Amino acid sequence: MPGATDSATAPQPARFAFLFPGQGSQAIGMLADDKLLELPAVAKMCEVAREVLGYDLREICVNGPKEKLDDTVYAQPALLLANLAALEKLKDQDPDVVNACDACAGLSLGEYAALVFAGVLSYEDAFKVVKARAEAMAAAAREGSHGMLSVVGLDDDALKTIVEESKNEVIASSPDCVLEITNFLFPQGRVLSGDKVALDVAQRRAQAAGAIKVAFLAVSGAFHTKRMESAKEALEKALSEVTFNAPRANVAIYSNVTGLPMTAKDADGVRASLATQLVSPVMWEQTLKNLIGDGKTKFFELGPNSQIKSMTKRVSLDVWREMKGVQA
Repeated sequence: MPGATDSATAPQPARFAFLFPGQGSQAIGMLADDKLLELPAVAKMCEVAREVLGYDLREICVNGPKEKLDDTVYAQPALLLANLAALEKLKDQDPDVVNACDACAGLSLGEYAALVFAGVLSYEDAFKVVKARAEAMAAAAREGSHGMLSVVGLDDDALKTIVEESKNEVIASSPDCVLEITNFLFPQGRVLSGDKVALDVAQRRAQAAGAIKVAFLAVSGAFHTKRMESAKEALEKALSEVTFNAPRANVAIYSNVTGLPMTAKDADGVRASLATQLVSPVMWEQTLKNLIGDGKTKFFELGPNSQIKSMTKRVSLDVWREMKGVQA
């Protein structure tokens, strides 16, 4: 039967998705393996990073100090370098997987590594944009006392109530108070961003409501809220000064803003999405669910630690069991 033969021999869509972690997964010792520098692309990236940034980024990745590596200005380009080095390591170890992969996503900052993998941005331009992004976000964070609070174990309705009650409690002294749910990471895993005065109240209320875990993140800014508007303007300028290409081999890049594939051939649309991301919630849980729904069930986390793998476990145990990590 011709139909059966055609069906059996037809090429099957790739099931691979490359996922790149975001700020918070950086750690001293990244890129410490000298063998990485034997990969020409990694050696060149380190050289380009030094030229763009004006300092030895690999030295900070390897030796810190931790306080410097955790500073947004250094953490973001360092993580971009580590993510891209992990990609080059996988290219060397298993080029067939890299060539077959046609879907990717990055958590917040990780989106820039995804765009490099897809061929939309050169890594030189990615370093230029991330440098501007990191400096602008750090500057915006210095404009007030802001932060981010991780809350695990409460449903969205309960958390929305906590947000509103916390804002109401401080509104007399802080009428322009900002407090929002900004990272939808996995079921009952959320991050609040906003003014420290409101976050302190939200922390207390979340603990009283029975949250499994409530913890401040090691960042000083209310990322993904309107407190980042000034950073968004600076980022828009940087994005306008670099070239965006059509993605290679129709690679789908899933957006943090929507959880859906970007129309990556629309350069202005990609620029707008990256800028909007700074002041909008990160829809990571929905991104993972959409990838799985689109048949992408073999995840590779390319970057330090296992930030994304631990989140994936809460979304799909089956995908989590098969998930692989590549670190540099």
